[in-house]
Amino acid sequence: MPYQIAPFRFDVTVPIGHSLCGGWIPAASRIDSPLEGLGFVLLTESQPVVVCTLDWTGLCNDAHLQLRQALAKAAGTTADRVAVQCVHQHDAPFACLETDRIVRAQGDLPPNMDPQFFQTCLQRAETAVKESLKSPRRLTHVASAQAEVEQVASNRRVLNDQGKILKNRSVAASSDDIRDLPAGVIDPWLKTVAFYDGKEKVAACYYYAVHPISFCCTEGHVNSEFVGQARKLKSEHDAPDCLHVYFTGCAGNINAGKYNNSDHHENRPVLAQRIFAAMERASEQLRPEPIKRLQWTTADFLPPVNRAFSIAELEKQINDHSRRVVHRNRPAFTLAWLRRHAAQKPITLSGLHVNQISMLHLPAEPFIEYQLRTQMLYPERFMAVAGYGDGGPWYLPTAEAYFQGGYEVSVAFSGPEVDQHLMRGIKDLMPG
Repeated sequence: MPYQIAPFRFDVTVPIGHSLCGGWIPAASRIDSPLEGLGFVLLTESQPVVVCTLDWTGLCNDAHLQLRQALAKAAGTTADRVAVQCVHQHDAPFACLETDRIVRAQGDLPPNMDPQFFQTCLQRAETAVKESLKSPRRLTHVASAQAEVEQVASNRRVLNDQGKILKNRSVAASSDDIRDLPAGVIDPWLKTVAFYDGKEKVAACYYYAVHPISFCCTEGHVNSEFVGQARKLKSEHDAPDCLHVYFTGCAGNINAGKYNNSDHHENRPVLAQRIFAAMERASEQLRPEPIKRLQWTTADFLPPVNRAFSIAELEKQINDHSRRVVHRNRPAFTLAWLRRHAAQKPITLSGLHVNQISMLHLPAEPFIEYQLRTQMLYPERFMAVAGYGDGGPWYLPTAEAYFQGGYEVSVAFSGPEVDQHLMRGIKDLMPG
């Protein structure tokens, strides 16, 4: 059977008043740009495969599974053959249904997610996939290329001479002593993978590792951030029928702090133009080749829980009405993960391999080192890595980061053993 591809898109813009970023920032007060779900169905020799991104901060635990199940049902496949990644803009929803139940039981905390709106998004996703499958395109060729992104990404963990965290470079650095420090360990390359029907480009995927935040969390202005702007620019300048899908890579310790400041009105379009320029340069290098092999792989991932957390202590923090909202609903996310872990419900890692191209779908907020290691381990393949799948465990630091300390380690729900577990999962994803 020849391969086919069916691109789809659906709206996931929150209504005014909906919680953003887990409920500890101002709720939605204005829609600056819509939020979208974008993806494609691949019809293969076996069951269909679905790959999707969402303009949300995160999608955790049962919420992530339910969207995968909805997409699978619409495509006529199983949830383990569906990848859903979030782009991780912050003026957007951070959906965890168990967290929502925990905070609603308190009576005085902002809800995490409107369950009715979430069901509406599931229905829109199903409808979009079903509609796309009415007129799939042939999938005959694939191409890959990369281009360097200039002056966007920087490592936000600044270490002292003893290898410990000196400072955390914020999204909008307030002083030159932080901004002028070296960019640190980053992956400067934007990766592009494009799918073709003959000579016509049908879908293009872009992968870049940076927190997609120029300014957030103070006004409730819902937007798809500078990466969403870049995606829109690329759509306007490319083949009219091509779907453009952006994936955030392993950006748990990466932001734009070195090249950003607090003036988001000025900086957001500047950062967008830099991403767009790399998209354009990569696109110019694309050389389609016939698809000879397509394979989907999966691996289970359930790392040990961080011993710094206990269910009893988390419940105490959530029940303490004297604490700030952020210090009560963040522990609710942790409690949701610990309950899931106790039930032994693993995350599904997945990989789409086409010829010598591998597109890996990883969970939560992995550190950039996982992406760099993966590329070094498999230099013969074009590796495109997406983070921000199932956000249940929050940050995924490297083992050495636990010695270094810092914010990310303090809110990582897994212990340092996560490093070996994630690397084992990545290796299990690679084609035989």
